[in-house]
Amino acid sequence: MTEALWSESVLQKPAGQSQEVGHNCKVFQRDGNDLHMTYKIGLVEALCGFQFTFKHLDGRQIVVKYPPGKVIEPGCVRVVRGEGMPQYRNPFEKGDLYIKFDVQFPENNWINPDKLSELEDLLPSRPEVPNIIGETEEVELQEFDSTRGSGGGQRREAYNDSSDEESSSHHGPGVQCAHQ
Repeated sequence: MTEALWSESVLQKPAGQSQEVGHNCKVFQRDGNDLHMTYKIGLVEALCGFQFTFKHLDGRQIVVKYPPGKVIEPGCVRVVRGEGMPQYRNPFEKGDLYIKFDVQFPENNWINPDKLSELEDLLPSRPEVPNIIGETEEVELQEFDSTRGSGGGQRREAYNDSSDEESSSHHGPGVQCAHQ
């Protein structure tokens, strides 16, 4: 590989400054001599291993392999040593390529309910639910859109009575800890 294969403007960017690079600007982000990319994989790939290819900035096709039996967790980062940017005026010394994995889960109800028990038998066991002594109340999780916020600031809480607000001169929290 020679220096001529890499863009002079990319090679001259000072180390420590982040920038998107090359014709694959949607693929790579530069940080000094290191490159960063995000790659989407499915759940079966995350659990059972995978192989994918991509075109590097110098035109080479790179094959990335991850063995069966090793698990990729959502958001984890793995490194390919020596596949980052070449050093300016020293093209044989290169940074590293960091790949962040975005694990794509199946849609809701993607599997026949009759097959769920078969799937569960293949996966590691669930943790045991502790015995609960005393009163309990069951609640259900609901979907939440984080882009809309929690909405907690728009609702009046039961412990935040308007008469408390009017008669109180302090602006601290409406609930105080009980002293024992």
